[in-house]
Amino acid sequence: MNLGLQGKIALVAAASKGLGRAVADELAAEGASLVICARGDDALQQTRAALEAAHGVPVLAVAADLSTLAGVAQVTSAAFERFGRVDILVTNTGGPPAGTFAQHSPDAWQAATNLLLTSIVELTRAVLPGMQERGWGRILNITSIAVKQPVAGLMLSNSLRAAVTGMARTLATEVAPFGITVNNILPGYTRTDRVEHLAQATAAREGISPDEATARWTREIPMQRLGEPAEFAALAAFLCSARASYITGTSIPVDGGWIKALL
Repeated sequence: MNLGLQGKIALVAAASKGLGRAVADELAAEGASLVICARGDDALQQTRAALEAAHGVPVLAVAADLSTLAGVAQVTSAAFERFGRVDILVTNTGGPPAGTFAQHSPDAWQAATNLLLTSIVELTRAVLPGMQERGWGRILNITSIAVKQPVAGLMLSNSLRAAVTGMARTLATEVAPFGITVNNILPGYTRTDRVEHLAQATAAREGISPDEATARWTREIPMQRLGEPAEFAALAAFLCSARASYITGTSIPVDGGWIKALL
């Protein structure tokens, strides 16, 4: 299937590892040029070199902290300087600390808001005018299954990723006449560093081992296994493509059937 991504410019956040890297890899394989960002420059440069070698597309790597306005400006300015535009925005952040309501201070809430919500709002604000001018664009937010079925012990993530969902659904209606789609993709328990950290936090909270925590989640998944980043990235690439031009305002889980809701 030709996804129509040849020559498109995609900005993928938190792309040095995990789901972000898997999505960047899939988009590059379809011929998109990339702007990738993350906080750690060493891992980011290694990813840039690997993507360019594997797919032969130009990749711009910008080390920046997207939880700050300066970081967002740094990445988007570099993208416009190098490529002149951004056709596809894939927002992605590391997860905030696990914990209950009582365990999170006002500072923790503010930091999580900057990371999970403000970064997405400001990235979108930067690239949206150009998409509207050109009459084409894709905005895809990597959120979490927690927006459909809250996960115990993830107060910050449950709350703020739900806010992203509301923002994205409202924006999708506003920009649909410009040929821009806005969607959310919801990873379930996938084999990433984030899931390993959650297993460790669950183990510490409940007095069990990380392996026991992971085994419990696996038993809850109808497919009886964790997902792989490449499986997630396949849907992400489709939603970013020309073939998905009539899909907008959706939140689609990639979770092996973990969510029990009908919709």
